[in-house]
Amino acid sequence: MNSTLNKIFAALLIAVFIAGLSNFISGQIMAPQVLEEDAVPIEGAGAVSGSVAAKPKGPEPILDLIATADVARGEKLSKACTACHSFDKGGPNRVGPNQWELVGSDKGSKAGFNYSDAMKNKGGKWDYAELNKFLYKPKDYVPGTKMTYVGMKKPEDRAAIIAWLRTLSDNPVPLPSETDIAAEKADLSPDPEPAAPEVTEEEGSDSASTNEQTTEQEESPAEEEDSIIAPEPEPVKDMTDSGEDQKEAPSIEETEPAH
Repeated sequence: MNSTLNKIFAALLIAVFIAGLSNFISGQIMAPQVLEEDAVPIEGAGAVSGSVAAKPKGPEPILDLIATADVARGEKLSKACTACHSFDKGGPNRVGPNQWELVGSDKGSKAGFNYSDAMKNKGGKWDYAELNKFLYKPKDYVPGTKMTYVGMKKPEDRAAIIAWLRTLSDNPVPLPSETDIAAEKADLSPDPEPAAPEVTEEEGSDSASTNEQTTEQEESPAEEEDSIIAPEPEPVKDMTDSGEDQKEAPSIEETEPAH
């Protein structure tokens, strides 16, 4: 009985071993090999013609949105700022300055408020373009500012709140002109990345054909020699009737490969 079991167990072990060995050998024989590069390189393959627009690293231009911006939404967005700012005419300064007649005013000019040195030294006016940059990320626009607000990323929201801030004045400043809009786009639009050289389909095909021919010539030089075929000789005119001596047939010159 034990001898029979031993034989069965040994047979199972041998079967498992043979199956594993067969699987290993077949895997080595049939394993696909991935080429590290094309067998026939094609110049310009994968190149993208034209320029590729780079992603903006700062705020998007919004001056063209302000004229049609949702002022009511801008007022709603300002509710998050009331803990630090007042917005009514003659309102008090709080953690931040009062925002009445902010648009078009000099930076750091609200009477009675103690601005940071960074804001005092910033200079310039709070025009539409400057407010767009500031609201996008205050700490990047004025490094050292005491303002803790992280910024407003959506261009539609920045346009809406700036359009609403414009209304907080007895004499609102004019809306952005076409010149202002164009200037902001030129200032904030990212430069396009260098254009890749354009390769036409015909050029790529010619390059591939040339490389294939070169490869064939390197591998089979004998075939190239066999392809040189001389044309049939021109028939020799029979000169016996005229009494002239027969002339030799013209020699056969080497020619280019037949096409």
